[in-house]
Amino acid sequence: MKKSIVGLAVALGVAISANAAFAQGTPVTIPTAVAERGFFFVGGEYVGETGKQVMRGQMYVEALKPRVVTKPYPIVLVHGAAQTATNWMQTPDGRKGWAEFFIERGYTVYMVDQPARGRSVWHPDVNGGLRMFTATQLETLFTASAALGRWPQAGKHTQWPGSGRQGDPVFDAFYSTQVQSLASDLETQSLMQKAGAQLLDRIGPAIVLTHSQAGLLGWVIAETRPQLVKAIVAIEPSGPPFHNAAPNNPKARAFGITDMPVAYDPPIASADELRTAIQEKPEADGLIACTLQAEPARKLKNFAAIPILIAVSEASYHAPYDHCTARYMQQAGVPVDFVRLEEKGLRGNGHMVMLEKNNLEVAAFLASWIESKTK
Repeated sequence: MKKSIVGLAVALGVAISANAAFAQGTPVTIPTAVAERGFFFVGGEYVGETGKQVMRGQMYVEALKPRVVTKPYPIVLVHGAAQTATNWMQTPDGRKGWAEFFIERGYTVYMVDQPARGRSVWHPDVNGGLRMFTATQLETLFTASAALGRWPQAGKHTQWPGSGRQGDPVFDAFYSTQVQSLASDLETQSLMQKAGAQLLDRIGPAIVLTHSQAGLLGWVIAETRPQLVKAIVAIEPSGPPFHNAAPNNPKARAFGITDMPVAYDPPIASADELRTAIQEKPEADGLIACTLQAEPARKLKNFAAIPILIAVSEASYHAPYDHCTARYMQQAGVPVDFVRLEEKGLRGNGHMVMLEKNNLEVAAFLASWIESKTK
C-alpha cells in the first residue's frame, strides 16, 4: 500500500445530494472495487502575525485504491469552478461516477477539493473574495442549454438527465453541490501549483484529468512538475488563449494558457513579449477565429514531452472555442490531440459531461486514449 493512502480498508458509500435519489427510489451506487479509502492534505503554509497564524493553501485529497491495481499510474481528478470532488463520485440522479469507473478499470484515484474550496478551508482575510454561480447561470450554461443557450451549438444538448431546470429533482440535487469559488483565477492557480506539486511529489508520476477551470490548474502543475505528469486529459479547459470567448471580449490568460507565468523558449521576461495574431477567419461555421502567436512562435518548453488530450462536447458553450487552446499549444510545440466528442460517436453532451446520461461512454473513450499514451 502506498504511504499516501491512509485510513481503514472500507468500501466507499456515497450519499446523493438533496436526497433526490432516495426520494425517487433510485439506487445509490456503492463502489465495490474499492479496497482502501483515505484522505490527506498537501500544501499549506502558516501566515499571519505571531500568535494569530492560520494555514493558507492546504488542499484536501481523497485517495481510493482498487482491490487490484493494474494500471502503472494513478489518476488525479481535478474539478472546475464552483465544483468539488463530488463531481467524480456519482451523478446527481444516482448513477456511477468517473471515480468508480476508473477504480474498476484498475487505477488508483485521487480526487481533490481545490485550495480554498469545499473541504480545503477558505480564510477570508488571506484568500480574498469569492464568487458563486446562480441557478439560472447553471441552467443556461450546463443543464438546459438547448432551451436557454445562445451559442451556435446549444440546441444540440440532449444528454442532461432531466429537464435541467429549477424544481427538477436532478437539477436541484446538482445545484445543492455547488460551492463558492475564489474570485481570482490567478490566486487559484498560484495555490494549486504549490499544492499540486506537493501532491505529485508524494504520490509519484500520475495522469492529471481536469475539467473546465481546472484546465488552467493542470497546466500550472505540469509547468512545475513536468517529469511527474505522464499525461493530461483536459475536458473543456478554460480558454481560449488571451481572452474570454471572442477576441473583442475581456482579456484573460495573459501567458496564453494561464494567468501565471509559464516558461517559453525563447524566454520572455513578461507576458507583453508574446506577440499575437488573430486568424483571418474561423476554421468552420459556429467557431471563433483564434488568437495565436505571431510567427515565429515561442515554444512551451515544459510541455514538450507530455501527451495531452483536449476534448470538447458537441453542445457545450466551449464548442466554439476550445480548438483555439489546442491550436495554440500545438503551435508552441506541445503534443496535443484535440477531439470533438461527437466525432467519436458521443453526441449531445454539454459542459458537465461527467454527470450526463452517457458519462461512462465518455469515460471509456478517455480511458482508451490514456492507455494508448501511458503503456
